[in-house]
Amino acid sequence: MEKRDYYDVLGVPRGASKDEIKSAYRKLALRYHPDRNKAPEATEKFKEISEAYAVLSDDEKKTQFDQFGREGVYQRYNTEDIFRGADFDSIFRDLGFGGLGGIFERFFGGIGGIGGFEGFGPRQPTRGDDLAYDLEITFEEAAHGAAREIDIPRLSECATCNGTGAQPGTSRKRCAECNGRGQVQHVRRAGFAQFVQITTCPKCRGEGTIIEKPCKTCRGSGLERVRRKLQVKVPAGADEGQGLRLKGEGDAVAAGRAGDLYVRIHMKPHREFKRQGNDVVYETRISFPKAALGGELEVPCIDGKARLKIPPGTRSGTVFRLEGKGFPNLDGWGKGDELVRVDVDIPQDLSRRQRELLQDLAQEMGERL
Repeated sequence: MEKRDYYDVLGVPRGASKDEIKSAYRKLALRYHPDRNKAPEATEKFKEISEAYAVLSDDEKKTQFDQFGREGVYQRYNTEDIFRGADFDSIFRDLGFGGLGGIFERFFGGIGGIGGFEGFGPRQPTRGDDLAYDLEITFEEAAHGAAREIDIPRLSECATCNGTGAQPGTSRKRCAECNGRGQVQHVRRAGFAQFVQITTCPKCRGEGTIIEKPCKTCRGSGLERVRRKLQVKVPAGADEGQGLRLKGEGDAVAAGRAGDLYVRIHMKPHREFKRQGNDVVYETRISFPKAALGGELEVPCIDGKARLKIPPGTRSGTVFRLEGKGFPNLDGWGKGDELVRVDVDIPQDLSRRQRELLQDLAQEMGERL
């Protein structure tokens, strides 16, 4: 893919603020994230926008780019330096995708300082993969909170060998090839010069131990795929697309800690209400006499019912506000409102008596029909 101007990549002007740059990246990354977009070109697009954000979100790198362009950035920084310090993890945790460590490991071979990875090249993983789960909840559950049980397939420590990978009653043995170091040393001489090369042990693959009798359940990996039931607490005020992080409930990994599980919230449509931020929108109709003369109207709320006073002369499209009848704020302080829009119902079929009354009213008001 041809490398374009970073500002064009993110679709922001050169004078864009950090918040504008971050907002633009969030929208594009959500669109091209490899867990969401499986199109072949999405991966390259995701790498491109991530590089643009890493540079433009850093004052020093942004100044270098503004003065000397992309070539100037790469003359001063290597790939690790470009991505170091950029706020990727918090952005994607907010969106429910988890950190970017595994993604950047896959794209760039492991960049230090991103998502907990340090150094370059192949190495033994220290953290399992994050998992994602889409949870559909009702309008009422989003408003009041709920406890839901979900069923997750994931890699877990093998129950047969307790994660050792060795058949029960046996154990791992120190690798004789590398004497447990996980690396082997090769010495090559050329005249008076001596060259020493250190490589990963080919026999134990860098682990320092070998399994003589692998566990029959996990075939020596120490892991098995199981289904686990988990309780998810949906907070009151949860919104569409919100991510809930369950630490340590992702895939397990040998000799490391498990990844996390990110539960993405999806809210079912309601037959009467619509959501607008933390406000609830309800639309209804009132009769012409009630609009003209005023009166009371009973309306449903997410926590019951409420009575609304309709003043005389109410016009169609008028919106009334019921304070505190909306969704609770996630911080626990306060609630949104319920917005009630009323439209005046104009009758289509009138009885003879109704027509006569309206004609008398029109005549009284000086209206020519």
